[in-house]
Amino acid sequence: MAGSVSDSDDEITGINVTPLVDVMLVLLIIFMVTATYMVNRSINVNLPKADTGENNDKTKNLAFVLDAKNQLYLDGKPVSIEQVPELIKQEQAKAGNVPLNAVISADKETPHGAVIKLIDTVRKHGITDFAINVESSAGGP
Repeated sequence: MAGSVSDSDDEITGINVTPLVDVMLVLLIIFMVTATYMVNRSINVNLPKADTGENNDKTKNLAFVLDAKNQLYLDGKPVSIEQVPELIKQEQAKAGNVPLNAVISADKETPHGAVIKLIDTVRKHGITDFAINVESSAGGP
């Protein structure tokens, strides 16, 4: 029976996905661990809630944050209100023809006057479109 073919001599035609699954699990674990570090470095702001909001990807957004202690941040870096005009000029030069928008996030405890002063400063220096960042409320209208 030298010419007979047995089951043990068949070629393996299936794809072994075990190495792929192992690599994906390792990448998932790395992502989960690094995501916790990124969240811990964020600025803690308690946003008010709203039912409406928009997002436009054809513009460049400058993220202004006023925390509960009235500290101002631009894109995560602490700045003073006096530095805002120069920083806006720098961002306008980088953006070129892309319109700039300001997204303002303010803690509920931030004085109203501080938010108005920031809005006024931003508008005086060429950014006429701005948005107030809020969290979506659980209920609808």
